[in-house]
Amino acid sequence: MRHRPEAGYTIQLNAPATLAELTGIDVVADFRSRDIAAGGQGAPLLPAFHAGLFTTHTPRVVVNIGGVANVSGLPAAGSVEPVIGFDCGPGNVLIDAWAEEHLAEPFDRDGDWAAGGHSNATLLSALLDEPYFSLPPPKSTGRELFNREWLTHKLAQRKLAPRDVQASLTRLTAASIGQAIAQHFAPAGDVLVCGGGAFNATLMRMLGEECAPRPVASTAQFGVAPDHVEALAFAWLAREHLQRRPASLPAVTGARGARILGALYPVG
Repeated sequence: MRHRPEAGYTIQLNAPATLAELTGIDVVADFRSRDIAAGGQGAPLLPAFHAGLFTTHTPRVVVNIGGVANVSGLPAAGSVEPVIGFDCGPGNVLIDAWAEEHLAEPFDRDGDWAAGGHSNATLLSALLDEPYFSLPPPKSTGRELFNREWLTHKLAQRKLAPRDVQASLTRLTAASIGQAIAQHFAPAGDVLVCGGGAFNATLMRMLGEECAPRPVASTAQFGVAPDHVEALAFAWLAREHLQRRPASLPAVTGARGARILGALYPVG
């Protein structure tokens, strides 16, 4: 609902005490606050899990495209280099908002609407002229920045067909991810994509163009459904909490050190 690590807080929509009461199951929740209290961004939290699941003999990148897109840079197995990661910009948030406004649909299924449009170079340049993209990591973002008001400002007086705006927004997500990889994960040999964005065929095509010559593939090709990765990651974070093991990566979030994340709401 609100993510302001620079102000020392984050607010998530959850009711863990109610969930524990209704299900009769212990609930672990609120994973970000402890990292923020330690001076970190509280996000992204998936890179440690990505490293455990997808590390291979060559460096690679895992991209999680939810509302916001975040990248995890995984060094080759056995490397002394740290895992790094950050929120690189909008994922589906603007694409979905524009589709809902103009199609009365919650998202652009398969990217079909964007596929029939043309990305506008002038608009894309204006969209990419956002200071957040050039900030060095660690960094995180959300709807506080990338929202309908932000888009209205960027559109200014441009008279573009809605479908061309959709194509431009889809290209923005792909281009900002591609730039982040080129700037911070250049040795990566391939790119794995998870999250809802992996189901957008047009976005995946554009991402392949922006990340070339690195191959881009859904995590499904590696045995994990793209819409399961984040759920698996938070289940893993809950297990680490119950085992009293730190699960955060200070190199990713900028916290003063690794911390045990989450809070336990036990049954009874």
